[in-house]
Amino acid sequence: MSVTTSGLTAVRAGLLDYQAAWDEQRRLHEAVVAGERGDTVLLLEHPSVYTAGKRTEPWDRPMDGTPVIDVDRGGKITWHGPGQLVGYPIVKLPDPVDVVAYVRRTEELLIDVCAEFGLAAGRVEGRSGVWVPEDDRGPARKVAAIGIRVARGVTLHGFSINCDCDLGHFDRIVPCGIRDAGVTSLTAELGRTITVADVLPVVERHLPTLVTVQD
Repeated sequence: MSVTTSGLTAVRAGLLDYQAAWDEQRRLHEAVVAGERGDTVLLLEHPSVYTAGKRTEPWDRPMDGTPVIDVDRGGKITWHGPGQLVGYPIVKLPDPVDVVAYVRRTEELLIDVCAEFGLAAGRVEGRSGVWVPEDDRGPARKVAAIGIRVARGVTLHGFSINCDCDLGHFDRIVPCGIRDAGVTSLTAELGRTITVADVLPVVERHLPTLVTVQD
C-alpha cells in the first residue's frame, strides 16, 4: 500500500528482511537520483537484527556472538525488530545540501509523532534522535533513533521509533555508542500498548516535515 502527500510517497512494506529492504532502498535511490521517481519513504518492520554504522567501536558490539550487519550509514550500532517502526526516506535534498538541517527535520517529525500520543520528547544537545528527558524514572532515554547517509544529493537509511518492542534486545549492545543513557518505547513511557499499526498512520501524516525547508 502507498500513500502520497505533499509529493512524498509513503510505501507500507510490512515485515521485511533487512537485506531485502537495503536492496529496495538502493533501487529507489537510483530512480530518485535519475529523476525517474519522486521522493519515497519505506515504512516497515524488520525481523530482529543488529546493524552497525561506520562509527561503531568493537566494544559497542554484542559480546555473545550475535550476528551484526555492517552498513554505510552514519552513527553506531542499533537494533531493529518487531514492535519498532522503521522509516527509510529516499528524498532529494535541496541545494546546497544541508545534512544537519535534514536530521533536524527528521527529529521534528518524530517529536511531533510522540506528542500526538501524549509523550513529551525532544532533543539532547550533541546527540541525534529523540529523547525523553531525565525525570524521576531515570536518566534521559532514547525513544527514536536516526542514522542517515546522503549520496548524490539523495538520502538513504533513516529513522526508527520504538512502539512496543522488547527493549531487552538493547541490553546486548551499547546502543548508538551511548553508555550513560537508556532506551525506551512509547509503550514503556505511556503505560499503555502503542503498536506499530497505531503509529504508522501518524508518521505518514507528518512525513511532509521531511521536505518542508524553513526559510
